[in-house]
Amino acid sequence: MRSTKAIIIAIVTGIIILPGCQTIRDAANALNSLKQLQFKLGDVHNFQAGGIDISKLSSPSNLSVIDGLKVLNAYNSKKFPVSFALDVLTKNPNTGTSTNEGTDLIIKRLEWNLYIDDKMTINGVASGWKIPGTGETVTNQLIMNLDLLQFFADKGYDDLFNLAFAIGGVSGSSSRLKLTARVTVDMPFRDVTYPDELTIVNASFTN
Repeated sequence: MRSTKAIIIAIVTGIIILPGCQTIRDAANALNSLKQLQFKLGDVHNFQAGGIDISKLSSPSNLSVIDGLKVLNAYNSKKFPVSFALDVLTKNPNTGTSTNEGTDLIIKRLEWNLYIDDKMTINGVASGWKIPGTGETVTNQLIMNLDLLQFFADKGYDDLFNLAFAIGGVSGSSSRLKLTARVTVDMPFRDVTYPDELTIVNASFTN
């Protein structure tokens, strides 16, 4: 895989100039962990559409008349603001061997782009995610704020609300979401940035 090869080259170049056996061992352990770092989208929480919490609704028809009018008024004013928290699951399967310990990693910078139904929407940056070298899955959250109408102007009110409900309702999921991300990891000798963007979905872990 081209990304992995490029990462290895960058890391090996850094290792060559490092003195000390312990430092070299730390770098080698970190290399094994970095190669196996995996990402996956998790649940969507606290979905607000037009200022109305729809995360506990089992059906769009459960929206009260008053709340429905609030959302409709927002749409009629050419706005459909939504906000939600998106879980990003990260796993470091490298738990070490009999001679090497699993190494914790720190994601120093994660530059992300959010896609909804494969349409690019907003972007942002996360930082300071610690991923233990124990094989456990760690959950971090990204907070999303966007105007759906800005990106889906071709959709009518019903279609737009159904899209929001499919993502953030009580039976919603992140299956219609995707992240692309540029990841920089804090390594023992230098920061290492993945040479290619990662694609993060909810179907399976990817790296």
